[in-house]
Amino acid sequence: MVEIPGEAQGAEPDAAESYTATERLMAELLADVTCVEHISAESHFFDDLGANSLTMAHFCARVRKHPELPSVSIRDVYGHPTLRSLAAALTKAPATPAAPSPPAEPVPPGSTFRYTLCGALQLLLFAGYCLLATTGYVQGYEWVADASGFLAVYLRSAVFGALAVSALCVLPVAAKWLLIGRWKPVEFPVWGPAYLRFWIVKALLRTSPMLLFVGNPLYVLYLRALGARIGPGVTVLSRTLPVCTDLLTIGAGTVIRKDSSFLCYRARAGRIRTGPVTLGRDVFVGEHTVLDIGTALGDGSQLGHSSALRDGESVPAGESWHGSPARRTDVDHIRVAPLPCGTLRRAGYGLAALLQALLLYVPLTVGGTCLLLTAAPALHTLLDPASLHLTTARFYAEAATLSLALFAGSVVAAAVAVFVVPRLLRPLVKPDRTYRLYGFHYSVHRTVARLTNLRFFTWLCGDSSYIVPCLGALGYDLSHVEQTGSNFGTEVRHETPYLVKVGAGTMVADGLSVMNADYSSTSFRVSRTAIGGHNFLGNAIAYPVGGRTGENCLLATKVLVPLDGEIREGVGLLGSPPFEIPRSVERDSRFDHLREGEELRRRLAAKNRFNLRSMGLFLFLRWLHAFALTVLGFATLDLYGHGDGPAGLLALAALPLAALVFTVLYHALVERSLTRFRPLRPRLCSIYDPVFWRQERLWKLPDAHLEVLNGTPYKSLVWRLLGVRIGRRVFDDGVYITERTLTAVGDDCTLAAGSKIQAHSQEDGTFKSDHVTIGAGSTLEVGAFVHYGVVLGEGAVLAPDSFLMKGEEVPPHARWGGNPATENTGTR
Repeated sequence: MVEIPGEAQGAEPDAAESYTATERLMAELLADVTCVEHISAESHFFDDLGANSLTMAHFCARVRKHPELPSVSIRDVYGHPTLRSLAAALTKAPATPAAPSPPAEPVPPGSTFRYTLCGALQLLLFAGYCLLATTGYVQGYEWVADASGFLAVYLRSAVFGALAVSALCVLPVAAKWLLIGRWKPVEFPVWGPAYLRFWIVKALLRTSPMLLFVGNPLYVLYLRALGARIGPGVTVLSRTLPVCTDLLTIGAGTVIRKDSSFLCYRARAGRIRTGPVTLGRDVFVGEHTVLDIGTALGDGSQLGHSSALRDGESVPAGESWHGSPARRTDVDHIRVAPLPCGTLRRAGYGLAALLQALLLYVPLTVGGTCLLLTAAPALHTLLDPASLHLTTARFYAEAATLSLALFAGSVVAAAVAVFVVPRLLRPLVKPDRTYRLYGFHYSVHRTVARLTNLRFFTWLCGDSSYIVPCLGALGYDLSHVEQTGSNFGTEVRHETPYLVKVGAGTMVADGLSVMNADYSSTSFRVSRTAIGGHNFLGNAIAYPVGGRTGENCLLATKVLVPLDGEIREGVGLLGSPPFEIPRSVERDSRFDHLREGEELRRRLAAKNRFNLRSMGLFLFLRWLHAFALTVLGFATLDLYGHGDGPAGLLALAALPLAALVFTVLYHALVERSLTRFRPLRPRLCSIYDPVFWRQERLWKLPDAHLEVLNGTPYKSLVWRLLGVRIGRRVFDDGVYITERTLTAVGDDCTLAAGSKIQAHSQEDGTFKSDHVTIGAGSTLEVGAFVHYGVVLGEGAVLAPDSFLMKGEEVPPHARWGGNPATENTGTR
């Protein structure tokens, strides 16, 4: 080959093909990554070379490290899938080059003394809170128990319950005003005195019963009591309670959909920074969104679902934006007409809900517990205050009987609440009909949503063939389903299950939220939502009414499902906003022979048997946990009855802490036993491989108790106990780690609320997992999602709501962000 001016010969090119210098260097790197001897400049990465996203992520990392090549992102690769087109796109100078983002500041090593002291003080404060709560509960319970007759028990239960609910609601407000005053934009290090006050307020807010009133005007009043500036006619459906409420401003007529995050603080590099979040009048904030500090939406503006605004970003008045980071779109996200809904209607609805709680639910809970414990005929030994029974066999037999009865009874009651009651209420809310908020139909809709989203049965049946009849009984239209053994994960949510249709052959990972209800600040409407056949949906996807996807689509993790354009079929969608990628690659089809014919029937039957045994095992483990807590509870009650002076009360007050410690140790022992006390290994296998089944069942292990430890040093201790290789002084404000033994976290890392480290992926019938390494001093900000095979360099920062794809390598002290994440966080 003769070299022409400006071009260089490739490493091992075809005789008749020429390469530019950039193409040649990229060809050499791609040949190393793909293990292909000859790389043509016109070869399609996916169709011709059989590459996949993991391969191309490694290629991008190598290109970024090469000093003579321009930076490249995974979005560039999918947009220009040949060496020639990619090199041409990268070497073309932009009209106005974006200023590079400054490197992240180095994180100085934290103080182990402050870290330890803060943990000790948090433990003392938790113990004091337990003592205070126990004192009030004991006095109230004894007062209720002294009543004679059902009416007297009911009246005393109502009074005691009202006082208890009021105390739990008022205490966070009082603590906020006494310890903080008004929140202002400030910055302070974690583990210090300012952080301890911040943590006290945040922890108390998480215990407030007002979280049960999300979607109710009472919740808006509660935010105002905490200092938020909120106008009239605002509807908040998100359960993410903001902490620095004085910095939150919401204009009149604004609606905030569920799973939206607007905390008014940010954790980064071992420091907490508070800042404002400002929403104008008539603003719409979609589902699965993140509003960082320093963000604003102008009057009449909209932020679509699966989107984010980062620090300093704002949406101009009247404009609609979507994406992560957000950019302008022509989509109108308010798809339901407004209806009259005045202040009087809102006030009446809030008052009715409050009276219903105080006069019905609370007295039934308090009085029912009292009557159960005093009238149960077979609990003489457990409740006998005359002598100590801890060493008798009858004590444990009665505890086993009681725990088994309560466990079985709760399962039956949950089945009725989930499968029967909502079906009776279903005819009262008609599809495609607009109703006013805060009325009878709204109450029915909210009740159906709450009951059918109870997680017990989807947790039990998820990731198995049994999830199909479970969701069918719930109301999903799965009439043409093709059984795969993993049609749905354990976490599936919806507004109403009766208007969800999923096509044949579709598989859904965890975190699907079907948004089959539209809201304005005054009205709502439920509508049918259909997901096409032979789709695969990744993790954490919000699927809206009118989603423009059809048959045979791959919807990647955290993708923004489009609401405009043509219906996508036979393609994959990645990112927010989404762009098209190949539907499947060669690596994901290598196990297709296991998904058809007699081989599928044989392996599916074996998987069903294994899943059935796992379901039985986890039911037994849940009951065993309940039995142990029953023994622990009645043992402390026995000690309370025989304690002298304050000793008995202290024993009772120690029960919450003892129960938490036992729960942590119990589930850690179960998890490590299931893995035979060995670390997991990276895998590439079929979902019909027993290796996958053994790892799949680990996702059923309960972990809600870990939320209590958020923001404390004890969370890191628990992660270490579960197998995470975690460093010193890590600040964990609410990260979730799926594969603990495949994850390594360095010293002084900051892991923000709602972030997730997932060291696996499942696409169609293929399961893949690999190690994840988070370097020392790194930060995962709110809602950041890290996939498998990732290395995050020391001191690097991953922006809010970012999706760091599999195989990516983030350089030390780099700032990355977006969905998918790239190093160019300063541009939209």
